Amino acid sequence: MRTFTRRAAVLAAASLLVSACGADPDIGDPTAQAVDEDAPATADEPAAEDGDDPATAGGPAGALDGAGATFPTPVFEEWIFAYADDVNPNALINYQSIGSGGGIEQFLSQTVDFGSSERVLAEDDLQLAATERGCDPIEIPVVFGAVTIAYDEPEIEELVLTGDLIADIFERRITMWNDPAIAELNPGVDLPDKEFIPVHRSDGSGTTSVFTKYLDADTDTWTLGEGTEVQWPSGTIGGEGNEGVSAGITQNDGGIGYINQAYALELGLQTASVVNRDGNAVQPTLEATSAALSAIDIPDDFRFDILGVGGDGYPIAGTNWIFAWECGYDQETADLLIDFWTWAVENGDDLALELGYAPLADDVKPDVLAAIERINAQN
Repeated sequence: MRTFTRRAAVLAAASLLVSACGADPDIGDPTAQAVDEDAPATADEPAAEDGDDPATAGGPAGALDGAGATFPTPVFEEWIFAYADDVNPNALINYQSIGSGGGIEQFLSQTVDFGSSERVLAEDDLQLAATERGCDPIEIPVVFGAVTIAYDEPEIEELVLTGDLIADIFERRITMWNDPAIAELNPGVDLPDKEFIPVHRSDGSGTTSVFTKYLDADTDTWTLGEGTEVQWPSGTIGGEGNEGVSAGITQNDGGIGYINQAYALELGLQTASVVNRDGNAVQPTLEATSAALSAIDIPDDFRFDILGVGGDGYPIAGTNWIFAWECGYDQETADLLIDFWTWAVENGDDLALELGYAPLADDVKPDVLAAIERINAQN
């Protein structure tokens, strides 16, 4: 499993700027060089064949700016690096990991080429977007993942929670690790006599939307509603991005929070098993995330939620969508958007699986690829 340290190097090499991780937005393209058609070929840069244009060999040239969810950042980083390194060295793709709320805002204000979120656009956003741009936005699912309940208590090898208990912890009705209700569900587990420190997202977050939508729909005790932001009670602490929540968990004794599975895997955090609709306590494994998806009917407009999960499925799972436009791009940008996201859907499964994400099912991919082809089609 790759580490975040390795990813920082990948990030620089791929010119993928992740603002939540402190990247410098003024860094230029480290691969940008003048092309000398008369220079001899090198081992890494073969000479163009007669009739080939070195500026376009390998794929559409150009730059893309995207912004949004931290949920898919690990896999987006790997996709961007692999595409630029192995497929299209002419591409410069900049993805700012600023949270779903920021990504939606920047997409709708048309300051980026694509946005990213774990929730679809609201109905009023769709109407405003079509009015402002003169064409419809396209909502395209690209990857799925689990939202884990993560903690850093090495002495607790296994912890089982229900949705109601999770709601009680984050709303501060249950404040102690050894609360009788938790002890009853975890017989034989030596629960510490200390306070929970619930850690939540402080920014507008698709991960928060997935987490609170699950609690709102599948529990009886959650009272805060659902959305990318909710009014958290006192006694909880906030962190920006999945990165910030992960740090809050590890830096606070008794910390517990909700983060994407990739972050929990990378940091070696423990994750609770969560009791699903059928009463099964399920760990957030890749197999359990895939099982949660198996019962979902994905509609033609790709607007759906993953709720009411039973069987062997993990019950807190989310989708990452990217947003693009049916019109308004220059052709160079449109060609690169279509080429990159087509490549990611067709070739990115292994990298997604390695990082703990569930890729699109094979029977869904043709419809997703058709949606990608709609980018700029109304120009």
